[in-house]
Amino acid sequence: MYDIIIIGSGAGGSTMAYKLADSGKKILVIERGDFVPIEKENWDSEEVFVKNRYTTTETWLDEHNKEFRPGVHYNVGGNTKFYGAALFRLREDDFNEIQHFGGVSPAWPIKYNDLQKYYLEAEKLYSVHGWRGSDPTEPPESEAYPLMPLPHEPRIQEIFDELKDYGLHPFELPIGVNFNPHSAANAPYTLDRFDGFPDAAERKADAHICALSKALQHPNVELLTNAKVIQLLTDENGVKVSEVVIEQNGEQKKLQADLFILSAGAVNSAALLLNSANVHFTRGLANRSDQVGRNYMFHQNTALIALYTEPNPTKFGKTFGINDFYRATKDYEFPLGHIQMLGKSDEKQIAADSPVPAPGFTFEMMAQHAVDFWLTSEDLPDENNRITVENGKIKITYKPNNQKGHELLKDELIKALKASGKFDSFLFKGFYFSKGMNIASPAHQNGTTRMGTDPLTSVVDSNCKAHDLDNLYIVDGGFFVSSGAVNPALTIIAMALRVGEYLKNSVLK
Repeated sequence: MYDIIIIGSGAGGSTMAYKLADSGKKILVIERGDFVPIEKENWDSEEVFVKNRYTTTETWLDEHNKEFRPGVHYNVGGNTKFYGAALFRLREDDFNEIQHFGGVSPAWPIKYNDLQKYYLEAEKLYSVHGWRGSDPTEPPESEAYPLMPLPHEPRIQEIFDELKDYGLHPFELPIGVNFNPHSAANAPYTLDRFDGFPDAAERKADAHICALSKALQHPNVELLTNAKVIQLLTDENGVKVSEVVIEQNGEQKKLQADLFILSAGAVNSAALLLNSANVHFTRGLANRSDQVGRNYMFHQNTALIALYTEPNPTKFGKTFGINDFYRATKDYEFPLGHIQMLGKSDEKQIAADSPVPAPGFTFEMMAQHAVDFWLTSEDLPDENNRITVENGKIKITYKPNNQKGHELLKDELIKALKASGKFDSFLFKGFYFSKGMNIASPAHQNGTTRMGTDPLTSVVDSNCKAHDLDNLYIVDGGFFVSSGAVNPALTIIAMALRVGEYLKNSVLK
């Protein structure tokens, strides 16, 4: 018997464990996967991106019931072991209603100020490097970032300066990195394999390193790995969750607790609730509203690579972003989105994403000249974009929206790169290729257990407690009401800190 069971060890679950660890309560964190092995393949792009060495082998279904293998990771630390650690706050406006080309982004039941101090705590916990005020859309904050921004390597600095001269406002990207995680005796470290790779050197500020490892230093916190939660059971009145059913080593068993925190990720948390239907909740647990699994969002994302004639020997290029088009401008009635740099691609990654090399170039030569960008536009909530479970498999029904804004964002970046670069610096005066992300790439998944004040139209309240159950809290990307256009990880972390504080002050006394 436990006081608290936390399901999932990603950004939400691990941070919840960290925040609650000093409560003295007996806490169990359940993770369906294991630790990511530290091995040379961690930094092998063919193993990571071509052979998908670390992604799940399970398959999901698309809207046509066709199977696909999703790019998700089941391991201690969740998907943060593989994320790029770009740790953004949502903008103040993101909590309000905003009109987009594709429709309306609705208002949240909370405001930016409700998360502000937890954002700051999250930035300190996850070792965020940045420069306060360099981003013109950044929310107000009196304290500096915990650590100085990562320096731009020479080629990236040139592009930064060219875009600035063009009239844009590039800024230092907030990145979570701990350069000295163990002792002052460590040798200097150069970032390299990072975006999408697990970090064998443990410098990436992921949920395992930054939060869970600290929680596990408390004797009252335990971690159970290779244990998949397959069902949540309620008491006979359907008022509380009483047990979880786990599957481990081919056997099933039940575990009991007083309080349950579901942090399995927006897709898997919704699927687990749907799989836990009972006589009290015939459409799925905590789903009297019929909103569990609905409003699935994962951003409009594009990886764009520009090829210059000038080589790009950069090892770590993920150091600046552009938010000039985050809000409506004099040229655009509605917001377009956010641009940031990506980790430096190599020939194996380019070969996997590009059907043929550029004329006269090999993939290796393309990689030597490539500059990598990541574009994000808001994905709008649509109740028909949803997660369901059919014949035991997760199914994603999804129709893209707000695509016009995203295409305009891509056009603006290409226009800026062409105009700002040195004369004839682009291969053939401009050679680009890009790759959009589909449902098999749910890196920014959110919205499936949306927050709200009305139990008939939402799943959790403003403290992430399920409206329908007294002791179930859902703390992962599922609570998002709208997706904004920046990476969601820091908002999940900040919300976990906020909910953890609420539980300690108001529930666990």
